Amino acid sequence: MLRVVGAVLTTISAVLFLVVFLADLFGLHTNPYLGVVFFLILPAAFVIGLVLFAFGHWPASWPRIDLNEPTQRTTLMIVLALTIANVVIVSMAAYRGVEYMDSVAFCGQVCHAPMQPEFVAHQTGAHANVKCVDCHVGAGAASFVSAKAAGTRRVMAMIRHNYPRPIVPEPTQLVKAADTCEQCHSPAQYHGDKTKRIVEYADNEKNAETVTTIKVHVVGGDERRGLATGIHWHMNVANEIEYVATDKTRQTIPWVRVKGRDGTVREFVVAGTTPEQLSKGERRRMDCMDCHNRPSHVIAATPESAVNEAMAAGVIPLTLPFVHRESVKALKAGNPAALRDFYQAQPRDQVDRAVAAVQDIYLRNVFPQMKVTFGTYPNNIGHIDSPGCFRCHDDEHKSADGKKIGQDCETCHAIE
Repeated sequence: MLRVVGAVLTTISAVLFLVVFLADLFGLHTNPYLGVVFFLILPAAFVIGLVLFAFGHWPASWPRIDLNEPTQRTTLMIVLALTIANVVIVSMAAYRGVEYMDSVAFCGQVCHAPMQPEFVAHQTGAHANVKCVDCHVGAGAASFVSAKAAGTRRVMAMIRHNYPRPIVPEPTQLVKAADTCEQCHSPAQYHGDKTKRIVEYADNEKNAETVTTIKVHVVGGDERRGLATGIHWHMNVANEIEYVATDKTRQTIPWVRVKGRDGTVREFVVAGTTPEQLSKGERRRMDCMDCHNRPSHVIAATPESAVNEAMAAGVIPLTLPFVHRESVKALKAGNPAALRDFYQAQPRDQVDRAVAAVQDIYLRNVFPQMKVTFGTYPNNIGHIDSPGCFRCHDDEHKSADGKKIGQDCETCHAIE
């Protein structure tokens, strides 16, 4: 009985897998849930069928093998051919299964509800063409096994519906920037100054525009080019910056240690910080992720900033009176369609454009099921909507010799 069940299970799963494998090669299916069935469940069924078939043929006593016997030679050749075919199928299944589990569709769509905010933000972000595993799984077998084990725990949490809402990123689980970011971005690269144009709109009838132009001193450089300055001074390989964070999201940093290129060491501490607090905190060397903590999953900090960006891009028509005010109001109310009621006397095509744009902003930033909305996740680039730079540059971190981590605006940028 076992061999019959095993033979049927193996044959059916093998045929289905090969058919779907060929269909996948030609791009005939893209559904992530079908991928789970075809590239994870079917291969497992195939292996189980082989095991059942083998146990069903387990002999009471082993026969004597004599290759001079034609029948035994034929049997051996058949077994050898089937073994090779099975090895090929299992190898293809293993390869395609691993490849599928490394896909963006698997990471973002199979765990649809918990990963939806990250998946949507990734699709519209600067790293949309970068696979999740390129940043979330390090090099080597150990990192792969660790990542898949963590993924299995998350899948079980999804099945039990006991995952946190919102999901709070654990920075300690992220791969080091040297193994991810620096594979494409060199910390020794000199960037110079970058000009940033910030456009904001008023809540008045004419949506009055205000433009602020800032020259950001990104700069950078390494010891071969001399002393580095600007924001990327923090990443100069000749400097060594360590800090202690006393919260999981690394927003509270009471202690900083700086070792300069000349070997000078200086420690900066916020007044009132106790050794016990520092001993319980996380100590780490600063890298890219300490500032660029949301490089692929940006959620707008406020409805105002999202609407300003859309208006500056021309997506929301500036000709609609009070459109900035009303768009922000609709987003805060969670009802983008409310714009239609306000603009009943305005040109329909312009109203439709505004509603579609506000709806798009809402869908990219608000996920009620996960309790994610504007500003849920702090973004450490800058210091307007989150502490960011001011976690350390607050004039409160002082060294024993009276030095402090200053808050001078001109250190990082100049308003033109």
